[in-house]
Amino acid sequence: MIIQHNMAAANTNRQLGITTGRLAKSTEKLSSGYKINRAGDNAAGLTISEKMRAQIRGLEQASTNAQDGISLIQTAEGALNETQAILQRMRELAVQAANDTNETADRTAIKKELDALIDEVDRIAGQTEFNKQRLLDGTFKKDGGKELNIQVGANAEQKISFNIESMTAAALNLKSDTDPETEPVTEPETEPETEPETEPETEPETEPVTEPETDPVTDSNILVKVDSFKNAEAAITTIQEALDAVSAARSDLGAIQNRLEHTIANADNTAENLQAAESRIRDVDMAKEMVKFAKDTILQQAAQSMLAQANQQTQGVLALLQ
Repeated sequence: MIIQHNMAAANTNRQLGITTGRLAKSTEKLSSGYKINRAGDNAAGLTISEKMRAQIRGLEQASTNAQDGISLIQTAEGALNETQAILQRMRELAVQAANDTNETADRTAIKKELDALIDEVDRIAGQTEFNKQRLLDGTFKKDGGKELNIQVGANAEQKISFNIESMTAAALNLKSDTDPETEPVTEPETEPETEPETEPETEPETEPVTEPETDPVTDSNILVKVDSFKNAEAAITTIQEALDAVSAARSDLGAIQNRLEHTIANADNTAENLQAAESRIRDVDMAKEMVKFAKDTILQQAAQSMLAQANQQTQGVLALLQ
């Protein structure tokens, strides 16, 4: 018998340490719900899991982005719906004016309503906004504007881009773009050619400044005229073309909205599948881990008991010394 080294106690203590370490890891896994809590648990599994988490979070945000895109489209489409209703009323008025049973006063009254409706078309185009971005004033038109980009994926360049054409009265050919260009075209060509030959240059300067600026400026600015049967017929064609343009814009927006809805469904489905895969890699099986925990608990208690017994073996040496 030896007393310097108790090999039985040393071996039992080593096994107790191993069992205690496994119990600590099991406790950590059971309390956190993860079987990978640090790189040392599974280095490759942790790397794959983190990549999947990045994809999952990116897809969840992409789905939110697409929902915001749908909200933007619905805002624009709702405004275009009202614009289309206005144009329908304008077409009705133009058809009414294209009837020689109307006298001048009747067509003047129709013209006033048409002018007011055209101004409302302009107001809708200029004030329809989403998150302080104007949608229908030509900011996002195809020619000369910028694209609307919706990030619909977890990675770069996974986007949907589209344009929204200008729906102003000028873009729909209901009104001219600028007033200054119309005044010199209509006024100087009529009166200044005749009057400078007979009268001094004083009177022609006063007449174009005072009188023509009242009616011609507004009349030349508004392109839809119904003061005669011929003009009313032309107005019907112009308004119909505007209706067709608005219908085309609404159709384009509807197509993008449907695409975004399918994009959301795909992103949500992909994120769900990635979550399932990431869960299999990282999440702990609670039942399986509890079996290990119970086994190691019993082994720990047994090792502690055996360590006490091994320590008692050296006490027999004292009997030999008596």
